Amino acid sequence: MRVIGTAGHVDHGKSTLIQALTGIHPDRLKEEREREMTIDLGFAWMTLPESEYLPDGEEVGFIDVPGHRDFIANMLAGVGGIDAALFVVAADEGIMPQTREHLAILNILQIQAGVIALTKVDLVDDEAWLLMVEDDLHNLLRGTVLDGAPIVRVSSRTGQGMTELISAISLTLSKKPARPDLSRPRLPVDRVFSMPGFGTIVTGTLLDGCLHVGDEVVLLGGILGERRARVRGLQTHKQKEDLAVPGSRTAVNLVGIAVDQINRGDVVAHPNDYFPTKRIDVSFHLLPDVSQPLRHNNEVKLFLGAAEVIARVRLLGVDELVPGEIGWLQLELDHAVVAVRGDRYILRRPSPAETLGGGEVLDPHPASRHKRFSEEVLTRLTTLAQGSPEGILLQVLRGAGIATLQEIIARSNLEAGTVYRVIAQLIGEGKLIKLEDEGSSSALSDHSVLLSREYWEQKTNQAIWELDSYHQMYPLRQGIPREEFKSRLQMPTKLLNAALRQWMQEGKVVERGLILSRPSHIIRLNPSQQALVDKLLKRFEAAPYAPPTVKECVAEVGEEIFNALVERGDFICVSNEVVFRQSNFEEMVEIVKKLLEKHGTITAAEVRDYFGTSRRYILAFLEYLDAMGITVREGDVRRLKTSTK
Repeated sequence: MRVIGTAGHVDHGKSTLIQALTGIHPDRLKEEREREMTIDLGFAWMTLPESEYLPDGEEVGFIDVPGHRDFIANMLAGVGGIDAALFVVAADEGIMPQTREHLAILNILQIQAGVIALTKVDLVDDEAWLLMVEDDLHNLLRGTVLDGAPIVRVSSRTGQGMTELISAISLTLSKKPARPDLSRPRLPVDRVFSMPGFGTIVTGTLLDGCLHVGDEVVLLGGILGERRARVRGLQTHKQKEDLAVPGSRTAVNLVGIAVDQINRGDVVAHPNDYFPTKRIDVSFHLLPDVSQPLRHNNEVKLFLGAAEVIARVRLLGVDELVPGEIGWLQLELDHAVVAVRGDRYILRRPSPAETLGGGEVLDPHPASRHKRFSEEVLTRLTTLAQGSPEGILLQVLRGAGIATLQEIIARSNLEAGTVYRVIAQLIGEGKLIKLEDEGSSSALSDHSVLLSREYWEQKTNQAIWELDSYHQMYPLRQGIPREEFKSRLQMPTKLLNAALRQWMQEGKVVERGLILSRPSHIIRLNPSQQALVDKLLKRFEAAPYAPPTVKECVAEVGEEIFNALVERGDFICVSNEVVFRQSNFEEMVEIVKKLLEKHGTITAAEVRDYFGTSRRYILAFLEYLDAMGITVREGDVRRLKTSTK
């Protein structure tokens, strides 16, 4: 399935030509028919006949775009997903302003195939004039994506040249490979509407994978965040389908979502295949005939897929680009879009309206705002623009820091099989680290956690430094709470878990409950602190079963030292008020167990009398044993939890 997009100046006969070719008039709005001028995208289709170029024929779709400069945004929403251009120039007028602008857009988007239709030839009797227009076109197209494209003289009114035009289209498409199926479908929405009895319908050109009836999908991009829906039905050229294939013009009937929850530029995709972004790194070519240079922090309009969004330009490596120059940009977007590496885009100046240029998305998910004159950043972008799969994957991981294989596939926009093969090779060469996921095999999977060796060493050094610094600052604490450690390392929970397993396996980190520490860390008291503790311990020795309360202990040695004694295991708090020395507590537990084994049950008063202490201490002690699962209370008595009546 291929899609052809029209391009050309207003009133050069694009829509009329499509109707002559397909029998379908693409203008669908009442206002368009009344004004005889295309305002928004129109759609039509036909089956190319069997020929020497296409032995089996082929069904193709047409996207008819407006030619008027006031509707250039609508034109840009339609040309992003086309396979070839039908470039229309009226024979009686020749090259006009939007002829040049539309050609520049096709060139920026790298639409590498097309046919030039010289329309309205029935209005021109002068052969010399036609030859001059064709010569002008050859000069205009030289060095562009349409250089060498066939020029066919046609008349939509008389039918002249239609057979030759269809043959030229067939020849052009025969040289174009089919759209790749990367098993990650995405459909940029260029139209959304509702139909009675069906509900919400969206249309677009399907990219990168297949959609099936019944698929669970998400709507991504825009200001509404992720929205979920289900594919109720599919149509291509008004024919019901169970499966929509890459490159097809597809109408999707969605359930679970209303029309007002979807906008042009949103993307239909499978869950977790794509991740919206508000920052992208791109290559950029400023057109040679723009009115002024592009400067850092300029506001522009970004056109990507079917999306249009205001963006702020961050120039990298230079302070400005002059007309005709090529450079690197980081774009900060007003709202999220779905972008993948290799996508082509257009930038326009909002006011006065002007197409500035465009280029290729290099990194759809840069980790942060770049330092504008960093050689490392510029080298990385050069690799992403020109590198091998190995270089691209290394740079993707260096940019992401740490990511799952599924995220790497989405960011690199490489075929999944290639990614698996190259990642396995890079792991074998020691250039990448795979962190073992809990309960998973050592084999690569979509959920494998990966990072570059440099980033792993950086994070490992940071983790050790954070722990050592914490121990130095708080020598009386067992270690740093896990959540605080996660915040300092700025790592998501799942990825931190994987890293911790590796660090613990390597003997670099110890985990005790929710506390992390270095294996060598031991709580040590200085002489003055030890003197305070020795004084407190004498009070515990004097009354082991009625010792000082928590409040009294804190008053004696201070909160920091008391907490250190608890963390070290010297003391055990059985309530907010009552604390015992660990050795005395363990002795009391063993005595209570023996009493229960001998008598079966015991009361709080009997335990109190046995230890010669007060009710306050014994109630707290027994309730703690209940909570530990050693004893169970039944009315006024307690039994061993494992005993039988």
